[in-house]
Amino acid sequence: MTIESEEELTFSSESEDDEYLDDEDLHFEEGFDPAQDTFSQENVVPSRAPHTGTAQKHRSFFSAVENLNECENDCEQIPVAKRAKKTLSWREETDVDVAPKPRRFLPAREPGPQLSLADSHSPVSLFKLFFSESAVSNLCHNTNAQAARALAQGRKYSWTDVSVGELYRYIGLVFYMAMVKMSSIADYWRQDSLFSVPFPATVMSRDRYRTISWNLHMSHPDADKENDKKRGTAEHDQLFRVKPLMDTIRLACKAFYHPRRNVTVKERLVACRANAVMRRFMKAKPTKLGFKCFVLTDSSNGYTVDLSVYMSKNIFPSDHGLSYDAVMSLLDKKVLGSGYHVYMDDFYTSPKLLTDLFAMKFGACGTYRDYRKDFPRSSSNALTKKSTRGSIRWIRDGPLVCVKWMDKQEVSVCSTIHAAYKGDCVQRNVKVQDAWRKKTFPCPAPVSAYNQHMTSVDPSDQLLQYYTAQHKTMKWYRKVFLHFLDVAATNAFILHKELHGNMTHKGFVEELIGELCGVSQKTAPKYTSIDHVKNIATAGRRIRVHCKAVHGKKL
Repeated sequence: MTIESEEELTFSSESEDDEYLDDEDLHFEEGFDPAQDTFSQENVVPSRAPHTGTAQKHRSFFSAVENLNECENDCEQIPVAKRAKKTLSWREETDVDVAPKPRRFLPAREPGPQLSLADSHSPVSLFKLFFSESAVSNLCHNTNAQAARALAQGRKYSWTDVSVGELYRYIGLVFYMAMVKMSSIADYWRQDSLFSVPFPATVMSRDRYRTISWNLHMSHPDADKENDKKRGTAEHDQLFRVKPLMDTIRLACKAFYHPRRNVTVKERLVACRANAVMRRFMKAKPTKLGFKCFVLTDSSNGYTVDLSVYMSKNIFPSDHGLSYDAVMSLLDKKVLGSGYHVYMDDFYTSPKLLTDLFAMKFGACGTYRDYRKDFPRSSSNALTKKSTRGSIRWIRDGPLVCVKWMDKQEVSVCSTIHAAYKGDCVQRNVKVQDAWRKKTFPCPAPVSAYNQHMTSVDPSDQLLQYYTAQHKTMKWYRKVFLHFLDVAATNAFILHKELHGNMTHKGFVEELIGELCGVSQKTAPKYTSIDHVKNIATAGRRIRVHCKAVHGKKL
């Protein structure tokens, strides 16, 4: 869907993209963290053929990092007598491993929805926990100020100040368009057509919807102007245009729900091709280009507990690397409590992160990369390509256990929660004498727990994609606004499911749309659906008459 706009849109050229390609872009594209990973050109295969300037930066980058790695290796080899690290050999599943003493689970609040079970909660009342009337009133104020500024600059369209009720109806139409897909915005207001959709015209006119879309603003335009003057300095805030609403959404996500013990940290990509400076390319994701968000979710239901939009490496003050800082920024012990189990993928996992979390009374588990710093690389009794399926090797260093398991390929997982092997098994399909049969293999405890809590399809992302409000728009911050709508609607549905559990996701979104637009499904104007049926019937008769005239027979 396309929103037409009078605003100018400038697409960045490839040369402009090269201008901003640095170490940060490289580790996003390839999934590396320079502060944690040891690089080599064998480890990294560029995801796309780079341009001349980009290729030079790849070569210089790898050359510098390899020189740094060599220096580190030399430094480690010179003072041999002073090295405190001992070389550990891999143990097998028959060797007994003892897990660290379990941390007592002490959440700051009772886990679950922070709402009364005795009260009834409608979809719109739950949605307004995140998009409250005060937050929408602030949106209206900033949107009206942006429209006044646009008119003063010579924009040629009529405008009346948007009210809180009208903006809620606008949001309702955005969700309606997420459920009823059309090729363009104008198609929702088509008339006298077999494919006309009569409902949007009963809520607001097409031109009114467009003008609100063009002027929608989360920050005041005068404050934007002051912030833009600081561009290029440390005081410039790249997230200034979305921060007012983002802070409100983050506070609401934490206020009305407290996560259960098992939580996950993942990255989420909001698709966007605008603004070459702030967008990121991630070849491993289905959506490869857009804004990167770090997200903390409850693994039991996919509720988004906290999120942060990543714009630059300057937002994290420490020098431990992006992967370390992203996790630490989402885990606030004062808000959450202690004793939580944090699951993450191999972008975040490092020995320092897991041991520091353990010191904070957080257990952690995640897959890891063999070339990440401080992970064991001993070849003594290690797995090889010839190792049989189900073979297990492990090394424990204090609270941290690193486990390797031979499935179809080698799997590397580390944990400060589990013992290496507790007798768990998995079933796999194997080919025996030209026939596929199920066979049972031993499975390490960290792998079983990881598969349980870090499913192949994250329930949070899955719910967001069902009825996503995302569509093409001319400004990057509106893409982030639409993502906030998705987060609010999805979290509201999860709260409703936890409290009442009597409505499907589709039914929830349908009722939410009706309540936002001021028209419930039970009291919807009947002429709308009847006229729509009449239009279809009339078009059908015309088709049959035409076929009879052309072919001499009825259709």
